[in-house]
This record gives sequence, structure tokens and C-alpha cells, in this order.
Amino acid sequence: MSVASLTHASQSLAPTRARVGVNLDREGAAAHPGAVDGYRKINLLVFTSLYPNSQRPRHGVFVEERLRHLIGSGHITATVVAPVPWFPFTHPRFGNYAAFARVPEREERYGITVLHPRFPVIPKLGMNLAPSLMYHAMRPVLRNLLAKGQRFDLIDAHYFYPDGVAAARLGEDCNKPVVITARGNDLTLIPQHHLPRRRILRAAKHAAAIVTVARALKDEAIAMGVEADRITVLRNGVDLERFRPLDRVAIRAKMALDGPVWLAVGHLIERKGVHITLAALAQVPDATLLIAGDGPEEGMLRRLVERLGIAGRVRFLGAIAHDDLCACYNAADAMVLASSREGMPNVVLESLACGTPVVATRVHGTPEVVTSGEAGELMDERSPGALVKAWSALRTRASDRAATRKFAERLGWASVVDAQCALYARVLAAYQTGTAAGVGQ
Repeated sequence: MSVASLTHASQSLAPTRARVGVNLDREGAAAHPGAVDGYRKINLLVFTSLYPNSQRPRHGVFVEERLRHLIGSGHITATVVAPVPWFPFTHPRFGNYAAFARVPEREERYGITVLHPRFPVIPKLGMNLAPSLMYHAMRPVLRNLLAKGQRFDLIDAHYFYPDGVAAARLGEDCNKPVVITARGNDLTLIPQHHLPRRRILRAAKHAAAIVTVARALKDEAIAMGVEADRITVLRNGVDLERFRPLDRVAIRAKMALDGPVWLAVGHLIERKGVHITLAALAQVPDATLLIAGDGPEEGMLRRLVERLGIAGRVRFLGAIAHDDLCACYNAADAMVLASSREGMPNVVLESLACGTPVVATRVHGTPEVVTSGEAGELMDERSPGALVKAWSALRTRASDRAATRKFAERLGWASVVDAQCALYARVLAAYQTGTAAGVGQ
């Protein structure tokens, strides 16, 4: 499905703004000062372990971004329950596990209350046990919230496994509808394992609605056995104010950059393909590569840089704050993404919004965004040679950055937020009338 088709689908679901919410009688409307024309805001309990926190500020930032824009619409309120694995020690020598231990049990992010209850994780057995462990650890958390007067209309779960599986059971316990959003590996990788696949299908059956962030992920779900008419495709959006064209000449001068510049953004793991990007860079002698991110592959990648003899043309920038990425995108001639799997890659949307075209592998949601020359080039295969070929085509065409930005302006949050609110309203309408057997597009 093209970007235009996705946008049209979102707009076709867009509600009249004054009519998004839960229908109230006259007394109910009076009790809710935020009500508009007899409708009040929808109260979400957002449930996901894929959410930023003070120790991992970019972890699941795309879930937070969606929620911020939903709340900004004026139609949604939310409390976030973002479980983190339990670990007893905070000393840095324990690495990521220590970071889990340092996450506060409660924090406020952008005015949103975020709770971080703990759940046990058992190494090596974690995949099969995680949904049950998460569910049993979260049951008393939800009971406590309800006992304290916390009220919510539905559970909005992100990432199918284990989060969505646990959320489906929690929804049954508290008699609330559950909307589950699939985002990538939860449909492209995890279902390759038999038991997780069965549990995902059970959760899908019990969910009031299923969302995928790309048409390709919907196809994956259908291939698994999920009914097509129960799935709604709602892509990620991009904040067009945060990510925008800046003074490119000044940024490049400040960073002492000259000649063609590539940019790789993301966690340094094998499936992001930075090793492929480095091998391609070795074949393009006048280009420089900026790497924004950190992760377990960093040591290997640094050694590869030395072996390839390109150390003078590669800069490891480390993890970059989300708000600071805009300058990196503006400095680059192309954002390069050589992933083996993707859902709806936010880095592509962000790069385009800054006027920077992309060179990317043709996987899952990426070709649903990169649909024209203004957006960039897709690689014929996931290889250094294919990357060089795509870069050469992009370079020869000399893409206009203003045209790339104009292309990206259709990818903002407005239509996505409208469609998401409309989906919630349909779910709750079906729930109130006792007809909720799965609401889709």
C-alpha cells in the first residue's frame, strides 16, 4: 500500500473532532467538564514494556510519540503502565540489567504519568514464560489502580508478545476491551516459535481490535490466521515541527563535514545492517558516514572500520537525544538503513521530514513510505553492492531537499490521530452495546 493509500485510509476513518469520545447521558456529561456535545474524553490505560524511561530515553519512543499526539488532540487522557524486568542491583558493572534496576517506579514524562512496575524475567526460558510472568505480576498492579479510583475505558497495548498477550488476559480480568498494536518483530520474528505463535493468535482472538503500523505487518498477521477485517493499518507519524529543514550549511560547518555524508541511526545490532553500510562505504571513497546510536555490535563495527581502512571517514556519535537528531539528519545527504526487518521505521519518516532522502532495504513497512524518487531509493537486495547502486542512483538524480520535505508533509500525525481516536470510539461503542467481537478497518 502506498503512502497516499495509507493517508486516504486514515482520513476515511477520521471522526468529526467534537464527536470523538464516549457517549454520555445528560447527567454524565455534566459530571465531566471536558465533555463536548455530550461526549467525554476516552481514558486509556496504555500497557507496554516498549516505552521510554529515565534510563533508556529512546526505548520505544515511537509509542510515546503517538500517545503525546493523541493526548494533544484533546480527545484522550492516559496513564501508562510500562513494566520493566526486575533486577536487584544498580551497579553499572551489571550493564543493562542495572539500568532496569535504576528505573523509577513512577515518573512524569511530558505531563503523562508513567508507572514502571517490575516483572520477573528468567534467562533462557524467558520467551515462553514472559507473558504469564508479566500477567501475574501486573494483576495486583491493576487491582491497586482500580482500588484507588483509577478509571479507564480500554487497555491500549503495544507489541504483541509478551505485552499484548498479557494485556488480553488483564482485559478479561477487569472486563475492559483491549486494543493491541503490532510493531515489527512481534509479527515478523517471534511467531516463528510455536508456543508464542499460539499465544499471539489467542490474544488476537480476544482483542477488541488489532492495529499494525504497516500493511506488510497486516499481511503477516493474516498469514498467521488472524481475520483480515479485524485489523486496522495505522502507520506511525512524524512530528513535522521537531523534524524539519535547518541551516544545513551552518550545521555541516560546525561538524566539519565536506563532501557526501551518509547517516545511520539506530541501535547497533546485526539486523540494522550497519556492517553492510560500512562495507558499501569502502566502495565510495569520497563519502563520510555518521553513526548515531550505540549497542552490542559497536565493538565489532569499530574493528570492521579498521579492517576496511575507512577510519578517517566514519564517526561514531554515540546515542543521540531524540531532540538532537534533527541536526544529524540535516547534515546528511542520505540516511542509510540496511535492515533485515522493520515495522514502520521512524528514522525514515524523521529523515524525510528534514528533507533528507533515504537509501533503504525493501523490507516490510519501508517500501510503503519510500514510494517515489523524492523519498529516496530502495536497494535491490541487502548487500553492499546494492547499497552502492542505490546511492549512485540517488546521487545522479540529485534529489531536491525541498521536494523531499514536501513529500514528508503528508506523513504527519494529524490523520493518524484522527483514525486512532475513531478506532477507540468504535471499540467502545461496540463494547457498550455488547457487540464487540473484534473491530477492524
